[in-house]
Formats: sequence, C-alpha cells, structure tokens
Amino acid sequence: VQLQASGGGLVEAGGSLRLSCAASGNIFSRSIMGWYRQAPGNQRELVAHITMLGNTNYADSVKGRFTISKDNAKNTVSLQMNSLKPEDTAVYYCNADKVVGGRQNYWGQGTQVTVSS
Repeated sequence: VQLQASGGGLVEAGGSLRLSCAASGNIFSRSIMGWYRQAPGNQRELVAHITMLGNTNYADSVKGRFTISKDNAKNTVSLQMNSLKPEDTAVYYCNADKVVGGRQNYWGQGTQVTVSS
C-alpha cells in the first residue's frame, strides 16, 4: 500500500477532526500531496494540497477552517479540519501527484467524514 489514510469519523457541526496519510518515502518526497473529497452525487474535488516546498493551496470552501501540513521525517501529510459543517460530509481521499522522476498519480483509500447538524 503506497498511501494509507487514517482518521475521519462522525462529529457534530462545529467540531474538529484530523486526517492523516502515510506514504512510501520515494513517493512522498517527489510529490505534491493533497486531500480530495467526494460527497454522494458530486464529483471528487480538491480540498487542499501542499507542495514539496511546503506551499499550500485550499478550496475556497475550507479556507480558514482546514489546515494541511506534512511531516517529512515521517512521510505523512495531515489535514486538520476545524469548525466542521454538514456540507463537509464526504469521503476524503489522500492523493500523491508525483512530479519528479516520472509523472504518476496515486490515491489512498477513502475515509468517511460525517458532520451532523
């Protein structure tokens, strides 16, 4: 398994959750790491990503509430989600967009986040 996601679960609106994704080293160090989500009936959408240099980008809908970070020593990327809303309910996927040493894209297994109102 090249990407292993953990975290997620059920939380009330206004609560917080943290997602983590562990990647193999040869992928992590060569990739833009990101989190996507897909709600029922919707297309998969970018939530946030972080580049190899640590630059971040967020979907407008999560700016100010979610924070993506990475631990280069542990080859992990995390998504801290605060002030969660029911519309954040979705399956969240970890992604590695490998841009060094040949372009390749990797997906982790999804993890369910459910926010109750």
